[in-house]
Amino acid sequence: MSRMKPSEFKAWREWMGLSQTKAAEFLGVSNRTISLWEIGHRYEDKRPVHIPKTVSLACAALAQGIRDYSGPSSS
Repeated sequence: MSRMKPSEFKAWREWMGLSQTKAAEFLGVSNRTISLWEIGHRYEDKRPVHIPKTVSLACAALAQGIRDYSGPSSS
């Protein structure tokens, strides 16, 4: 699986109808982190900022309506 690109992250956030603040709340990160993920590099020195695979998976879960993980469902 390739890394989520900044443009893909921003497209996901906009598709979900989330502000940067709300996306930060859902993902448990700061607004600044959301901004960095969307531009793909640090402001100060332009070093790349990578979106962790865990965030990509969390985005997929949120897109499916999963807000919290409560363990496997019992059958």
